[in-house]
Amino acid sequence: MTDGSPLFPLATPRLKANRKLEVGSSFALFLAGQHVAVALIIPRSMTVRATILISALFTWHMLYAAPTEHSISPSRQFIIYGADAALRGAVSDLAERTKADFLALLRQRDNWTVPIVVDLQPQQANLPELPSANLRFTQTGFGLKLQLDLTISQNLDVSLIERELLRGILLEMMYRQQSHIAAGSVFVEPPHWLLDGVLALGPGRDRGDLMQALVAADKPLPLEKFLRQRPELLDSAGRALYRAYSFALVQMLSDGRDGPGRLAKYIGDLSDASDEPLANLRAHFPVLVSDAERSWQSTLDRLRNFQISQLLTFAESERRLDELLRVKISQTNNPTKIAALDEFAQRKISPGEKMALSQLSRDLLVFVAQANPVLRPIVREYQQITALLTRGKRRAIAKRLSRLDITYKQLAARMSDIDDYMNWFEATQMNRGSGYFSDYLKAVNQSQLAPPNRRDPLSVYVDALEDQFEN
Repeated sequence: MTDGSPLFPLATPRLKANRKLEVGSSFALFLAGQHVAVALIIPRSMTVRATILISALFTWHMLYAAPTEHSISPSRQFIIYGADAALRGAVSDLAERTKADFLALLRQRDNWTVPIVVDLQPQQANLPELPSANLRFTQTGFGLKLQLDLTISQNLDVSLIERELLRGILLEMMYRQQSHIAAGSVFVEPPHWLLDGVLALGPGRDRGDLMQALVAADKPLPLEKFLRQRPELLDSAGRALYRAYSFALVQMLSDGRDGPGRLAKYIGDLSDASDEPLANLRAHFPVLVSDAERSWQSTLDRLRNFQISQLLTFAESERRLDELLRVKISQTNNPTKIAALDEFAQRKISPGEKMALSQLSRDLLVFVAQANPVLRPIVREYQQITALLTRGKRRAIAKRLSRLDITYKQLAARMSDIDDYMNWFEATQMNRGSGYFSDYLKAVNQSQLAPPNRRDPLSVYVDALEDQFEN
C-alpha cells in the first residue's frame, strides 16, 4: 500500500495552435477554493500555450498546497482518504478481500476500470444524522465516480462497510463499459438478494443461523415473490430468512460448470435489465427456463433437510467427502453396488447409475456449503464432474478427474502435516496448552515413575532376598 497520485488528473481542453483567447482586453480564470475565489488576469497578447501553462501551474499550486493523506490498495482500485495509516490499511485489506472472494465466486479476473474512493471521516457531535456508510455513484466530466463515505465511530459496523464495498464493486462491474453515460442519468442498483447471497457464500462464514431460518420457516416463499421483497421493510426474523433465501439463490445460480460465467454475465447486463427480475434471471440461466419454481423449491428442500450447526473441520469434511464419493447404486434383486467416479468416465452409464450420479450431484451441491473452506473448491469440482457424467458427457473427464484426485490427496497430506506440526508445537512449545494432551502427558509421566513397593508378606520377602543378592 503506497501513496499515489490524485484520482482525477487535471484535464486541459484541446485548442488549436493559432487560436487567440478573445475575452475583451484580458482573460480571467477563476479557481474556487473552499472559501475564497482567486482571479488570474492574463493579457490577450499572450499565446494559447502560455495561457494554458500558467493556468495549469496555478491550478497545480491550489490542488497541492495542502495535500490530503491517502493510501492506495494493492489492486489500485481503492483510494482511501482520511484517518491514519493503520485504519486506512484495515479498510484497504477488507476491500481487497471482499473483491477477491467475489471474483473467486465468479471465476473472473480483476479487470476493473473505475476506481472507488473511500473517504474516512470521524463522527461529529453536531451532525449525528450522518449515516455510517454512504455510497455515491455519479457522472462527472472525467467519467464515472464511485465514492464511499464512512463515518468512523466506536460502534462501527464492519458488516455494513463490507456490504457497501461489495455494492460499489458490483456497480463498477455493471457500468465499467458505460463510462459515457449522460450526467443526471438514473443508475440501476444491484439487487439486495445478490449482495446478501454473495456475502453469505464467502469463505469462513457461519451459515448456521441461515439454515435455522430455513428450517423454522413454515412455508417456503415462491421465487417471484421473494425477488420482489424489500428487505428494508422486514423485521429481524424476516431479514434473517431473506438472507437465507439469498444464499440459496446465489448458490443455485453459481453452481455447475457454466454457473459462475452466467452469473458474471447477468451482473454485467444488470444496467439494462427490465423491471421483471424473474424474466431477467430466465434470460441468463437455463435451469430456470422450464420450471423456475420447481428448481427453486428443490434447492430450498435440500437445504432445509441438511441442517448445519457449524462449519466442519477439514478432517470431518474429508471423511464426509470420501463417504459421498463412494457411489451407491441400487440394483434390482441384487445387493447395492459401490462404485467410484472414474468408473463412469470410461463407459456409457445405465439408468440406475444415472439416478445415483444425479443424487450424488445434489448431495455434493449441498455439501459445498458445509465443507471446510480449504476443501470447498475440491468439493465444487467433484460436483461439476458428477453433473457432467449425469448428462452423459465423458470427454476429457477421466484426465480431469485424475488431476483432481491427485490435488485432493496432496491437499489432504499437507493438512495432515499441518495438524501434526500444530499438535507438536502445542505439546512442546506453548506455555499454556488447550488441555487436549493432558491425559496423554499424564500417562507418559506416570509410566516413567517407579511403581510403589508392595507391602504384602510375599513382596517384603522377595525384596529382602533381592537386597541380599545385590549386596
